[in-house]
Amino acid sequence: MLFMSSYLIRGTAAQDTLRVVAVESTALVREARQRHGASLTATAALGRAMSASLLLSQLLTKDEPGRVNLRVQGGGPVGWIVAEGSRDGTARGYARNPEAELPPRDTDGKLDVGALVGTDGELAVTRLLDNGEPYTGSVPLASGEIAQDVATYLLRSEQIPSAVLLGVHLDASGVTSAGGVIVQAMPGASEATLALLEANVAKFGALTTHLRAAGLLGALDRLLDGLDLKLEADSLPVSFACRCSRSRAVDALAFFDAAEREDMISQGGQEVVCHWCGERYLVMPPMDDLPGRVVNG
Repeated sequence: MLFMSSYLIRGTAAQDTLRVVAVESTALVREARQRHGASLTATAALGRAMSASLLLSQLLTKDEPGRVNLRVQGGGPVGWIVAEGSRDGTARGYARNPEAELPPRDTDGKLDVGALVGTDGELAVTRLLDNGEPYTGSVPLASGEIAQDVATYLLRSEQIPSAVLLGVHLDASGVTSAGGVIVQAMPGASEATLALLEANVAKFGALTTHLRAAGLLGALDRLLDGLDLKLEADSLPVSFACRCSRSRAVDALAFFDAAEREDMISQGGQEVVCHWCGERYLVMPPMDDLPGRVVNG
C-alpha cells in the first residue's frame, strides 16, 4: 500500500529566540497502525510517541548524528510504548498490547489515551548518538497523554521551557491527521514573547483540528501568530523505517539453547517476527547459519 509522504520542518520565531520543530506524520502513523494492527486509541498513543521521538531527534545538535528512543510505560492496558526517531527523518515504534482499547472519554467523547497509557510509571528518553555512549533521562508520567509528559521531561531533565503539542485523529476510515510541534524558549526570549506564546497555546485547541483545516503550515501560523515565524527553506521527508534484517533475525535465535534450535529444524524452520515493524522472517532448514549450529561433513 502506498502512503502520501510525511515531512518535518524547522525554524525560529520571535527574532530567533524561539526554536520551532514540527512534523506532519499522518502517513507515518497510518503505516504504523497497519503494521501493528493497532486499535484506535493505541494508534493515537503510538502515533503521538513516534511524532515526539522525531521532534526530539531534531533537537540533537548537527554534530550529534543519531537517534532518540522514547519509552512510555504507565501501567495502563496498552503496556509500554516505544518509539525511535532519527535525525534523518526515519522512525519506528511499537506498543506492547497494540490491540488494547478503552471507550471514549465521557467528558468530551475523545479517545482516552491517558487512561490507556496510565500514569503509574515514567517517560524515559534515550539519546543514541553515533559517536558516544547512550544517555537516558526520565520523568514520572504526569498525564499519560504524552505531550505534557514530553514537556515535563524537557523542563526537568534539560531545563528548557517548551510548548509541546501532539495529536492523532481517527475516524471510521482510519488516521485522518497526525503531527506534532515543539516550541522551545532560547536564550534571550523575553517575558513578553513567552506570555504571547502561552496565550496562543491556551486558545489554540487540538492540533489535529488545525492540521485538517489548514495543514501544518497553517497550524504553525495560528500557533505562532504575532511571533514572526521564519521557517527553513527545506523540509525533511519522514518515513517508517526499521533496521531489522534476516541476519539479525538469525542472530536472535542465539538466545535458544542447542536442543531448542534442533527442535526448530525438526519442525521445518522458525518464524521470527520483528516487534518494531511486524516484519516476518522464516528461517528454513538446513539453517546452517544458525548461531552455534554444527554442520557435519
